[in-house]
Amino acid sequence: MAELKMDREDPSQTPDDLPSCSSLTTKELQQNWRQEKQRERPVRLLFEIPSTRIVEQHLSKYVLYVVVVMRSGSFDSRRVSVERRYSDFCHFHQKLLAEFGEELEEVLLPRKLLTGNFNPENISERRLALQDYLAKLYTIRCIRHSAHFSEFFTDQELRQAHVLLRAGQFPAAQQLLQTVLEIQEKLLPWQKPTLIVPTLCALSVCYRDLDEPEQAFATAQRALPPVRRYKLQVYRAALLELLVDLGYQLGRPVAQLQDELTTLRDAERGEVSLRSLKEVVIHEFI
Repeated sequence: MAELKMDREDPSQTPDDLPSCSSLTTKELQQNWRQEKQRERPVRLLFEIPSTRIVEQHLSKYVLYVVVVMRSGSFDSRRVSVERRYSDFCHFHQKLLAEFGEELEEVLLPRKLLTGNFNPENISERRLALQDYLAKLYTIRCIRHSAHFSEFFTDQELRQAHVLLRAGQFPAAQQLLQTVLEIQEKLLPWQKPTLIVPTLCALSVCYRDLDEPEQAFATAQRALPPVRRYKLQVYRAALLELLVDLGYQLGRPVAQLQDELTTLRDAERGEVSLRSLKEVVIHEFI
């Protein structure tokens, strides 16, 4: 159990003010023990394919697999999911083979069926096999850290959101982007922190055009630290400009942000893009 420490900010606090083990109830002690064990448990990704659905469109017919991404090792109440066809798994596997052929020697994609693709027993068998396939891929360090891994779970939704953004369909784009962000947040321990920057910037644009300035400001604020740290200059000036505009609208202190934007433009005169964040997102989002 973690050692209890006195609050250094409060010099008047004494050991008598701190809760002792003897003052805790059995229930509280058990809860503290569970929390401590939870902190020690390594965080891992879990993949479930709990259901499928058959889609018929004109001359085509195919099965969609619902892929749920969860984090273990800590309480995760967000069961976010995407839908993928068997052909999506095939394309994903081919990309991995091209880069990690040796590492995939013992990881096989469930074979393609020549007949009986829509037989309930075959669908159920393949559903479990694909679930096992993702679990095995995750155990290979170089694969779970690769861009291909994150793209498999988010690329389709990002492309759809990009199309919706260009068409001005912001509510639908926002819903897709929120799904993408939740998956990317689960992937972050194994992916670069810059992974979420394009998504956060696109969400900020959506929230602003949906007349939700508070959400737009908060989302843009989340994007700014990694943009600064990793020198993502394509976003920086446009993101700062959005934050300054929203800050004035919301009555927030923006003097430091304004100074940063002015300094950036003065230091990189002629090199800093004057495009708005919406323009940057539309051109750089994918």
